[in-house]
Amino acid sequence: MGAINGKEFIERIDWLHANIWLDGKKIDGKISEHPAFRGLLQSKASLYDLQHLPHLKRKLTYISPETGETIGLSYLQPKSCEDLMKRRTMMEIWARHTHGLMGRSPDYMNSVVMAFASSAGALEGKENCFPDNIRSLYKRARENDLSFTHTFITPQVNRSQINLDFSTEPISARVIDKNNQGIIVKGARLLATQGGLTDEVLVYAAGGFFNEAEAFAFSIPTNTNGLKFICRESFVGGDSSYNYPLSSRYEEMDTILVFDNVLVPWDRVFFYDNIDAANDFIQQSSFHHFATHQAVTRQIVKTEFILGLAGLLVETINVSSYQHIQEKLSEIIIGLETMKALLIKSEVEAEIDQWGYMRPSMTALQVASNIFPRIYPRFSEIIQLIGASGMVTLPTEEDFKSMIRTDLDQYLQGSCRSAEDRVKIFRLAWELTMSSFGTRQTQYERYFFGDPIRLSSLLYKTYPIEQHITQVTDFLKIAD
Repeated sequence: MGAINGKEFIERIDWLHANIWLDGKKIDGKISEHPAFRGLLQSKASLYDLQHLPHLKRKLTYISPETGETIGLSYLQPKSCEDLMKRRTMMEIWARHTHGLMGRSPDYMNSVVMAFASSAGALEGKENCFPDNIRSLYKRARENDLSFTHTFITPQVNRSQINLDFSTEPISARVIDKNNQGIIVKGARLLATQGGLTDEVLVYAAGGFFNEAEAFAFSIPTNTNGLKFICRESFVGGDSSYNYPLSSRYEEMDTILVFDNVLVPWDRVFFYDNIDAANDFIQQSSFHHFATHQAVTRQIVKTEFILGLAGLLVETINVSSYQHIQEKLSEIIIGLETMKALLIKSEVEAEIDQWGYMRPSMTALQVASNIFPRIYPRFSEIIQLIGASGMVTLPTEEDFKSMIRTDLDQYLQGSCRSAEDRVKIFRLAWELTMSSFGTRQTQYERYFFGDPIRLSSLLYKTYPIEQHITQVTDFLKIAD
């Protein structure tokens, strides 16, 4: 099949008829026509359409080494720095198309599947591990341009440091049985963004240190029998791209996954009942390298969009001469250029791993993933501070079509823009930073790779600080 287009993507998702629940009701009919999902699916479809544009095709696709067909470049297993830059260029193009606001564009999970397959050798010879199933998934996904959601998180029932779940009925999804056909999974998992809106669901449960039944990984079709997606409230404000320029296009639904005695066929299982494999593989594989490389690329594009919006606000109400405004925009510029430098550093310092694939430097990417959760909420605040009271008094598209338009044109005009355009700009700023959609964006970026404190701790534990300590002890001429 090779690289698909947007129409093929929509038809495939509609055909699945996944078991999706929203507001207490099971969704029937075509998911692509439902108001809570229509805008997002159209935006995703437009990404697939880009793969077929003559001027972008060579940047977004490559030739399959097996079939000779054109396939999505996010599946490319990099063997050189040039390959890494090809991947980054592809991801930048997709991110710019969605302004970095689609955190789970297909290239994110495509990169994860590619990374797992590139590191599958780490599971060779280990008990209850099936590395060939990961390689098979990768090839199937690559050749058919599959899309994925994923879940790596357990329900937040008891987050104490030591929590042994002895409940009779599983809360966190676990393997409750196995037979000749596969493993049986029951319980729940969080937090599948775009759950029900992809071809497959990739599940990775590390199991902690105690419960082997909660140490497993697999990928299954979205419409697998017994798999249910429970949606949060939709943040789509409405269909109007004037009133809701972002949520009407990029609202990514988050879901709870419920496994009701789901049979996972053996050829879909990566591993099960092996806590060591579950905990080690995620660290030994190139998952963090390539997932973070994609995420940082997208976050840079998102920051560029925020800087552009901040500059447009400043220009519209003519406040550029104030030093406190200049200082605020400089904060965004510093954050942007820092993230860009770290991304390039990760590529310059990339190294070939033991399986022959080029991994970007994890240190540079770790630093970037520690920075962004801290600066993004500040960027949101800067937009709010620049907009001030103008972020509150915002009429709608319908107001400009009514008898009160004359008043609006007179009293809501900008320094250099009409009232209609000024309100359009401020509505964008409001939806990005103050709406339910916008505050979800802030929380999403804050916890994109987990607890920021744990990220800082991991950076401290893995950073080669010893060489700098040695430099100081040598200077002081003291023993280690």
